[in-house]
Amino acid sequence: MNLVATHPKIPVSIACIGAGRVAQALQIALQRLDSPLVALGRRSVPSGSSELICSPQQAADRAELVLLTVPDDAIAAVAASLRWRPGQAVVHCSGATEVAALDAAARMGALTGGFHPLQIFADPARAADLLAGSSVAIEAAEPLQTQLRQLAERLGMAPITLPPGARTRYHAAAGYAASFLLPVLDEAVQLWRSFGVDEAAALQALLPLARGTLDAVDNRGLAGALSGPISRGDTGVIERHLAELARLGAPHMQFYRGLAQRQLGLARDSGRLNAEQLAELAQLLGEPEPADRPL
Repeated sequence: MNLVATHPKIPVSIACIGAGRVAQALQIALQRLDSPLVALGRRSVPSGSSELICSPQQAADRAELVLLTVPDDAIAAVAASLRWRPGQAVVHCSGATEVAALDAAARMGALTGGFHPLQIFADPARAADLLAGSSVAIEAAEPLQTQLRQLAERLGMAPITLPPGARTRYHAAAGYAASFLLPVLDEAVQLWRSFGVDEAAALQALLPLARGTLDAVDNRGLAGALSGPISRGDTGVIERHLAELARLGAPHMQFYRGLAQRQLGLARDSGRLNAEQLAELAQLLGEPEPADRPL
């Protein structure tokens, strides 16, 4: 049955090709749906494994929609190594790789696209639980875009549409909300270690603070969630921060200064500080007074 001809309310047969954590999480989530996950393509098939597990080509042959969950650098090679059918859908699950990596499949008549779940996959079982309520970035032409949006909705995910050529910028931005949070927490832990608090105790104290900040963003937006001395225009506290961090070492002070400079725009957007306060903060942090956002 051709994906294009399938009634939109009737789930299509789906296969995943890849054995990593994204594939494992999607397998768990898809098997909870009312439509069959018909194949799990693997380079090697252990003896006695589930009948779902098969070679990548067998997986491609069984399904109308194939999700490639292989590493980014392997997407183009895997797509080119398999036989695809006209009207079949071939979709990669990378955030950073352009859909053009699937051009070999497109030349064989397949519909191609991107379906990137915006979630952390360190623990596949936990990630499968978190997919519902998360977003997924979709890039595809019609009619595949509608099919992928319907799949997202059945998984409980909020679909967002990416235009062609935006994936690298999108993926870099997503990193700020994910792994780039870790260096900030690591810096906080290092500072607490300097006066004798170990990592476990520091995180036990700091993580609720971090979660509270994220909750505030959810409720009040970025500028509305801003707290701390910059939000109050408290230059005296910031001066003491900078002096103490410089005493610990220039990297600590520079890290703080860079983050504080980026907070100036949020402080301006919050409307809680006047022009004189903003100018004083900018001078203290070595940054021109924040102007309108460039985008």
